[in-house]
Amino acid sequence: MKIVIADYPDVLGRELEKEFAFLREDIPDAEIVVHPYQDAALFYQEMADADGLLTAFLPLDKAALDQMPRLRAISINATGYNFVDLEETRRRGIAVCAIGEYCTQEVADHTMALMLSLDRNLKVYFRTIDHERRWQYYAAPCPMGLTGRTLGLFGLGKIGKAVARRAQGFGMRVLAVDPRVTPEQAEAVGACLSDEATILREADVISNHMNLTEENERFFNYTRFCSMEKHPIFLNVSRGGSIAEEDLVRALDEGKIRAVGLDVLETEKPDLIHCALVGRENVIITPHAAFYSSRSVEALQRISCRNLTSCLTGHLNQVFRVVNGTS
Repeated sequence: MKIVIADYPDVLGRELEKEFAFLREDIPDAEIVVHPYQDAALFYQEMADADGLLTAFLPLDKAALDQMPRLRAISINATGYNFVDLEETRRRGIAVCAIGEYCTQEVADHTMALMLSLDRNLKVYFRTIDHERRWQYYAAPCPMGLTGRTLGLFGLGKIGKAVARRAQGFGMRVLAVDPRVTPEQAEAVGACLSDEATILREADVISNHMNLTEENERFFNYTRFCSMEKHPIFLNVSRGGSIAEEDLVRALDEGKIRAVGLDVLETEKPDLIHCALVGRENVIITPHAAFYSSRSVEALQRISCRNLTSCLTGHLNQVFRVVNGTS
């Protein structure tokens, strides 16, 4: 049985020995191949006789799946799986597995770290202290402060709820919009269910925690940025595809947004040399790192490997979730 661990080279910089160990606990004789993705043709050649695939970000559409005739299972070692053609995998009987809960607390912490760093203008002080050797608190714009301010959450799932709880500790009023959440569920984490127009009008900080769907792709566009009346801090630690990036740049240039914190960009392989968001003191970008901790990485590797081996050995009942309904 052949299992391929494939992704972009920088993504494969983690300790893959742990994944080898997890996979071989359940399938001792598995042939395990690591494939740093650089060329589609080479990837397809490697996948031609593969039974299982462990990946986070590689696109798997019909054309790609056509090159993988033996593939039986795909395990996603990331929270999102929007790059996989679920309908096509369902038609072919290829199970697609999600890992579920493993980094909620880390992502919520990261969200608050971005919010605080942007409000306190820390990038300005990094420059004035580290490079200019200048000791002036007033070198940076005056922070608005978070106490008494309104945080607007788009998406009140596990991560949104964890952010809402943390925001309570900073004395913030929390509004949220999520069609799948009841007022009682929102109230339980100190949030108040609201609507898009109210949040855009009243929020001092707006944070995106929506799953990416066809309906909300490029949801945050120029029209919505112009509707943000308080020129808020804008955060996205969810999916880069939720934002029209060129509209975000325009909104920043025109002062419609005070500051921006991003853990994701439109693509997982961004061109940072030409990215118009890079190099601004009111923008903090991290490299899809919100999930990152020793605890979460271990859970990510363990759960995704066990999902894959359970599928390949016929124990689907042990998989956290098969997201394409394959049985």
